[in-house]
Amino acid sequence: MTIREELEEVERQILSPQACLSANSRGRRREETLHPLRTAFQRDRDRIIHCKSFRRLKHKTQVFLAPFGDHYRTRLTHTLEVSQIARTVSKALRLNEDLTEGIALGHDLGHTPFGHAGEKALSGFSPDGFSHYQQSLRVVDKLEYGGKGLNLTYEVRDGIVRHSKGRGKILDAGEKEMPATLEGQVVRICDVIAYVNHDIDDSLRAEIIKPEDLPEHLIRILGKYHSYRIDTMVEDVVRSSLAADLDRIRMSDEISAAVAELRDFLYDRVYFSPEAERMTVKVEKILRDLYEYVLENPGDLVKPYPEEDPLEVRARDVIAGMTDLYALRLYEEIFSPPDLPMI
Repeated sequence: MTIREELEEVERQILSPQACLSANSRGRRREETLHPLRTAFQRDRDRIIHCKSFRRLKHKTQVFLAPFGDHYRTRLTHTLEVSQIARTVSKALRLNEDLTEGIALGHDLGHTPFGHAGEKALSGFSPDGFSHYQQSLRVVDKLEYGGKGLNLTYEVRDGIVRHSKGRGKILDAGEKEMPATLEGQVVRICDVIAYVNHDIDDSLRAEIIKPEDLPEHLIRILGKYHSYRIDTMVEDVVRSSLAADLDRIRMSDEISAAVAELRDFLYDRVYFSPEAERMTVKVEKILRDLYEYVLENPGDLVKPYPEEDPLEVRARDVIAGMTDLYALRLYEEIFSPPDLPMI
């Protein structure tokens, strides 16, 4: 028996009957020889961590445009927070922690530079729109490793493409929108738990909101401090899911309503605030100009893959893959006037 087979046997013995076992994965798009040491979901997690798109997350903004300060979240720190929270929930529910971690680490690989403003801008001028969750799936399927993709399992790919909910219902969406595995549903709700809390933290640090602006009744329900709110939400998810015998991942009506209202507060006061709208105008100008430049001068910027996709789609891949820093530097290099000679 290989070490992988021993690990798969341990999963059978200790995980919940509702967990997704590594040995029961629906497989990959391209068949591969099984690894002697690692389960299928462990391999997926490792492939994501080692890919270029994951490394670029460290220089992609979560909310604020190129913020001045060392403590604001980036897409990478957001991803790590989602992963940590989701692993805590999965372990408490005896679900597959490796599958949960793989989905969490890959869920935002396709996000644009400049956070929400970048996605909104790119969606506005792309020929067929843009969504970061569809782009994340495109990254792992078609763009990484020179167009070969990461060849991830069905379960991780499903969790990545179904993690997002925008302002819609967190867990009560239609069946087609929900992840097929409980582990994917855990990531879906833990993504919200992570960002509603850390975006409050960053918004307070940036002085976009003040502590007294937070709705008092939500503070009473969820907690006054960052860590208290996360604990409240996580414990509620675990208790509510177990109480329903893990038919799906759940949150109590009281906490779910409070989380949804807190998210709406962030949309109104932070994401769509006057400051954010002014930032969006700048971001749209930067990304649209870069997109048009890339279309006219594909050169080394546009990859020759996927061969079946038109130039417009591959140019969009270039823009979506940029970090904030790279986009700003490239824009300055292309569009800023050259230094005038001294007289």
